[in-house]
Parts: sequence; structure tokens; C-alpha cells
Amino acid sequence: MSVSRLSVAALAAFALLSLGACSRDNGLTLSAPDAYAQVQAGTLTLIDVRTSDEWRQTGVAQGALRINMANAQGEAGFIRQVDTALGSDRNASIGLIGLAGSRATHAQEVLRASGFTHVYTIKEGMLGSSAGPGWIARKLPVEPCPRC
Repeated sequence: MSVSRLSVAALAAFALLSLGACSRDNGLTLSAPDAYAQVQAGTLTLIDVRTSDEWRQTGVAQGALRINMANAQGEAGFIRQVDTALGSDRNASIGLIGLAGSRATHAQEVLRASGFTHVYTIKEGMLGSSAGPGWIARKLPVEPCPRC
């Protein structure tokens, strides 16, 4: 009887773990240092999805393209800008960075739903989050953007 109870308990635990795995964010992520290394190696296009006011306040991660997620033409406009920046290569590796990860995660979902296949988020963002201290606190290079 104890073997049956153990088996039932094991199956229940497995089912709970499986359900948890299905509900977790399955998005691909990179730490800020890993993203920077890949940008330097030429294997990742980094896109800063924040607003121009935010770019002016903190600067922009070195090498990042500035494509505001809050595009005047909505998500379709954002997708078009990314598509143009990448020469319509929807298989290119893209890293998305925002202030603290939320916007980048949303942008990742939008791009993946539009057919982009290798989209990563830098969840710690520029200023840090529970995912890490952030690009600036890690003292990674930042370019000033006084006229963004």
C-alpha cells in the first residue's frame, strides 16, 4: 500500500511541476553582460525599446538601435521598424532591452508572434530588476543621447 501511495504522490508532484512549467515564461533571456558580449561579437542586434525621454535620461546601451516600443503606429509600426532595421531577416538574433524588463518582454512576445525566431530579452534592463543589477550598474558602456 505504501508503494501505491508513493506512486500517486510522485504522479501528483509530476503533474504539478508540469503545469507550472507550462505556465512559466518560456521566453529566451540574456544577462546584460552576455548581451554586450554578443553585440561586440556581431552575433546579436540589440534594440532599446524605451522612449526618447528615457534614452535622454540614462543614455543608450552601446551598440543598441533605438526603436521605441510605443510607436505612433502601434505594434504594427514597431514590427515594421524592427523588420526594416534587420533587413527583413526574421531569423536574426535580437536582444531587447528596456528600463527594467517588462516592456522588453512584451516586445519579445509581439515580435515572436510576428514570426521573428531568435528574440531575447535582457530582463534586468538598463536600471535593474529582480533578474539582475542592470546594464548601468554593471558599468557596461552607455552612449549619451542628448537629442533623442
